[in-house]
Amino acid sequence: MDSNVIISNDSAIDIEKIMRMIPHRYPFLMIDRVSDLISEESAIGHKNVTFNEPHFQGHFPNKPIMPGVLIVEAMAQTAAILVVHSMGGVSEDTLVYFMSVENAKFRQLVTPGDVLEIHVKTKQHRKTVWKFEGIAKVNDNAVAEATFTAMIVNNE
Repeated sequence: MDSNVIISNDSAIDIEKIMRMIPHRYPFLMIDRVSDLISEESAIGHKNVTFNEPHFQGHFPNKPIMPGVLIVEAMAQTAAILVVHSMGGVSEDTLVYFMSVENAKFRQLVTPGDVLEIHVKTKQHRKTVWKFEGIAKVNDNAVAEATFTAMIVNNE
């Protein structure tokens, strides 16, 4: 795909296309939509945080808080959509695996009713290895951030 192709908020990648692009499924699919995608550069993932998600039963029963590790997973899934899109779109034979997570910081709690906006930017891309910066926001306030590396693997 042309590196200047932009998917705007008006033509966002919806949940059905996300499920064609990455293998994650409920209860581990952490994004609902991807917008503002610029191939090989950046994307914004969106996650509607709802009380009926299974992790809230135990994290924590009297004060539901989205686990930080799941916020980082949402960053990785947004990055996976960016990678697959940059490689031409729908990918049945390709998986994107975490290699490392660095400098993860959690700044505010994410609770049911929040809309998580996950901004990912490519820092580096060499062959099958991609490095990203991610920042998750609620109401334009940073709630988490991390730098992470992923590898593209053929799933045959």
